[in-house]
Amino acid sequence: MRALPSYPRISAQPHQRVTTRFSSAVAASLLVALLPLLPLVAPAGTSVPASPRTSASGGSGEGSPWVSDDTRYHSPWYDGDRRIWIRYGCTRAPYYSPDPRCVKDRSFHHGLDMKMPCGTPLYSAVRGRVVRPSSAGALGPAYGAHAFRIRSAGLDYVIAHARRAFVEPGEWVRRGQRIARASDDGAPDGCHLHFEVRPAGEGYTAAVAPRPYARLSAG
Repeated sequence: MRALPSYPRISAQPHQRVTTRFSSAVAASLLVALLPLLPLVAPAGTSVPASPRTSASGGSGEGSPWVSDDTRYHSPWYDGDRRIWIRYGCTRAPYYSPDPRCVKDRSFHHGLDMKMPCGTPLYSAVRGRVVRPSSAGALGPAYGAHAFRIRSAGLDYVIAHARRAFVEPGEWVRRGQRIARASDDGAPDGCHLHFEVRPAGEGYTAAVAPRPYARLSAG
C-alpha cells in the first residue's frame, strides 16, 4: 500500500495572534470611548470633589490675591455681602504705576474695590446730586464709560466700573435709591465696584480713605 503523502501541519497560532490583536484593538477603542464618562462614575462609598461654587451673594468662593481679608462685608452702597478685592493705599496689585509713597515699587490705589458679580445693584448711601462729567475732577477712561460722581456735603463719591447708570447728571438722588449696576467696564480684573471719595471737584490724587464712607459691616 502506498503511503499517503504527508502535508504540512497547519498551526492555529497565526489565527490566534490575529484574534488577539483584533481583541486588543477593540478593547482600546472601547476604553477611549468610555474615558469621558469615567469622571461621572464614582465607586460606592467615595465622593466626587465639588467644583467651585458661584453664589449670588459674593461671586466665586476665591478670595482676593491682594488682601488677606476673606470677610464678607455689607454696605448701603451695594446689594449683598462682598469681599474686599483691593484696598485703598499701597498695593501689590499690578494695575497701577509705582508710587513714591510705597515701598518695593508698589502702586497706590485711590479707592476701595469690592468684588461682586456683574449686574449687582448699586445704591446711594447719601443724599446728593450727580455731578456733570465735564466739571472739575472729571473721571478718566480707566473708571469705565458709565462712571459718575455724587456730590454731597462737600465730597464727591465716585461710582466706577458701572454697567448701567440709572441716574443722570444734575439729578438729585436720595439715600437708598438704586443708581447703577456693577460691571467690569474699564476694569482689568473682573466685575467689582470701585468706590472712591474726594473733596468736591478734586482729582483722584486728592482721594481720601473711603472705608469710613463705605460703612462696611461684617455680614
